[in-house]
Amino acid sequence: MPRGMHKSRTQRRVFVKTPGNRTTIHYRLKTPEKAKCGKCGAVLAGVASKRPVQMAKLSKSEKRPERPYGGVLCSKCTRNVMREKAKAFSIGSKE
Repeated sequence: MPRGMHKSRTQRRVFVKTPGNRTTIHYRLKTPEKAKCGKCGAVLAGVASKRPVQMAKLSKSEKRPERPYGGVLCSKCTRNVMREKAKAFSIGSKE
């Protein structure tokens, strides 16, 4: 019978084969979902997906890319946003 804390699905169940040829259940923490782009929903490259305790141990550059909108937008959407800003700036400077 599993302990009370293992009855909920907060932890994932891993079936492990023991040396005595028995299969036992080990309970492990679930891994978080991958970070997604705020605009298009694509999976962000270069962004770690770890538990909060492990994220706190990583350096700032390991958590997300060091570019504008790093960790928020994918590189494709970032390029589009920068292009739009450049267009708006050039139109504003002509007047």
